[in-house]
Amino acid sequence: MTTTLDQPRKTWRDRVFNRPTRPYIHPYLGGLLLGIVLFLAFFITGNGLGASGGLNRIVVFVQDIFAPEHVDRIPYLLKMAGGALNPLDDWVVPLVVGTIVGGFISGWFSGRLQVETNRGPHISKHTRWATALLGGAIMGYGARMARGCTSGQALSGGAVLSVGSWAFMFAVFAGGYAMAYFVRRLWN
Repeated sequence: MTTTLDQPRKTWRDRVFNRPTRPYIHPYLGGLLLGIVLFLAFFITGNGLGASGGLNRIVVFVQDIFAPEHVDRIPYLLKMAGGALNPLDDWVVPLVVGTIVGGFISGWFSGRLQVETNRGPHISKHTRWATALLGGAIMGYGARMARGCTSGQALSGGAVLSVGSWAFMFAVFAGGYAMAYFVRRLWN
């Protein structure tokens, strides 16, 4: 019989990085919590949730550091960072930063903070990363063309019962199911 005195003492590194894995939250509870966060976002900021606008403003901030004359020539960028305007001075930037920090904290508490590549048995890691990069680039470009991302459109627009947002989400799900036919062999 071993006692706690016989077991080696955990170092700070073990306590921080080797946390026990907790089960995922129940999807209905997660949806309820997301609804509360969306309500609080509307209540506190007067705006809903979204990500592409904040990421866009961070990119414009970096662009303004390295090529301010370019930013001052483009009307789209000029509205965010022209002259003395700070592109980070907008409600959506802290929301995006908080989402990233909150994701890391959540991953750490649940014992899931690790680097991994989720993939099916018939796809290599390099192909998975290439398809993820391509899909992310297409989604990012589409979000800028549409002047908003799926989270802003679906969550914020859907919450205020916007017909366009509901039509958009039905189209996204239909497109996802149609595309799944072509890529499902990679995951099975």
